[in-house]
Amino acid sequence: MKQLRSSLVVAALSALALVGLQAPASAADDAPVVSRGITIPTFYNPPSTLPSANGTVIRSEPLQLGLRLPGLTGPLPGTATRLMYKSTDSSGQPVAVTGAYIEPAARWTGGGPRPLVVLAPGTMGQGDQCAASLALENPASLNLTEGTVSVGYENLATYRLLAKGIAVAVTDYVGLGATDRLHTYVNRVDEGHAVLDAVRAARSLSGTSLTASSPVGLYGYSQGGGATASAAELQPAYAPDVILAGVYAGAPPADLVKVLPGIDGSALAAAAGWTVNGLVQSVPALQPIVDRYINDKGRAALADVATRCVGDGIFAYGFTKTKSWTKDGISLGDVIAREPAVTAAVDAQRIGRIKPNAPVRIATGVADDTVPHRQARQLAVDWCAKRATVTYEPIYLPNLGNGLVLPNHFLPMIEDQGQAIGWLTDRLQGKRATSDCWRLPVMP
Repeated sequence: MKQLRSSLVVAALSALALVGLQAPASAADDAPVVSRGITIPTFYNPPSTLPSANGTVIRSEPLQLGLRLPGLTGPLPGTATRLMYKSTDSSGQPVAVTGAYIEPAARWTGGGPRPLVVLAPGTMGQGDQCAASLALENPASLNLTEGTVSVGYENLATYRLLAKGIAVAVTDYVGLGATDRLHTYVNRVDEGHAVLDAVRAARSLSGTSLTASSPVGLYGYSQGGGATASAAELQPAYAPDVILAGVYAGAPPADLVKVLPGIDGSALAAAAGWTVNGLVQSVPALQPIVDRYINDKGRAALADVATRCVGDGIFAYGFTKTKSWTKDGISLGDVIAREPAVTAAVDAQRIGRIKPNAPVRIATGVADDTVPHRQARQLAVDWCAKRATVTYEPIYLPNLGNGLVLPNHFLPMIEDQGQAIGWLTDRLQGKRATSDCWRLPVMP
């Protein structure tokens, strides 16, 4: 498996494409949007009228995977389809979401019909060009002139699932890829709905090997872990037709009040800007409050990060303190604490208040200071208190540098990926999950 991992990374790096970036804008259905120099295919422009049923496929087209090999029965690891499907946002309004479905070339040997896993990507950025479905086409892109660095790091998990014969649907979330609005970064309802509706969209595609009885699992780490955790909570009420066999939520940002101090001043400081932008997109009434606190430098930064991907976000804003963005020299966390309306909007994103019906595996690096370990562990505690079936997995790696993201946050994802996919595969095979809530009272 280590050799497979290395070969995929090498292949990804060899697929570098020189591209650029510019600010995106809403477009008519036939007019392309350009985001930081990258022309977004018109496929990603939502139509003016959306279907009524959640999960309805609005349009689809073949998608050519950037990393592929010829095979006897078709391209490896599978055949991909680009998707746009209908969902409902946190305001109860219809919204178009893009993504992809990949039909694996490998056989499913686990017994029963081929299963489906929806992969919820980790932080990709906020520009439309950062969408995970586009990263499936171009696994890595770099343009120093435009300051663009984007890497499809989630492709590794996608390909490992496909290698097991598991069909994979990837969601781009609300407003990431689709050009009609800004990405509502870490909005739990938008993300949870997008994940669940991706299941419905994949099931409705013609020409796949999925059946009505195909088991369904969810996989996500970091932002993706928050999305799958939210989907697990929302499923009983929002999507009772989507029965979940198992949910993996790695390093979930379950409590943004605790997460913001972790990213403020870290290599991933741009995510603080994405969070503010996403909150204002979802709750426009917050804009006057933001305007009251944010200085000229902060306004410029918020506008700039809105079109950046995670790679160039790190290069442009790494280790920035958000207090430099405010008129009073206070952090964005302090602004949240001062303003009841903002406090309420952030509190509404808290995950852990609803019992999930599906078995859930939560994994978190004990040294993770970007998406702090304690708040992720608290999610497991909260769900255990509601008698959910929870497998909690602390990942013990040494602290290799606070605020750097890569050693304490990204490496646990790689370290745990095989076990996470193995656990999820067991659930898809019908093996019963056991809860280990008994070991949670003592903080490691």
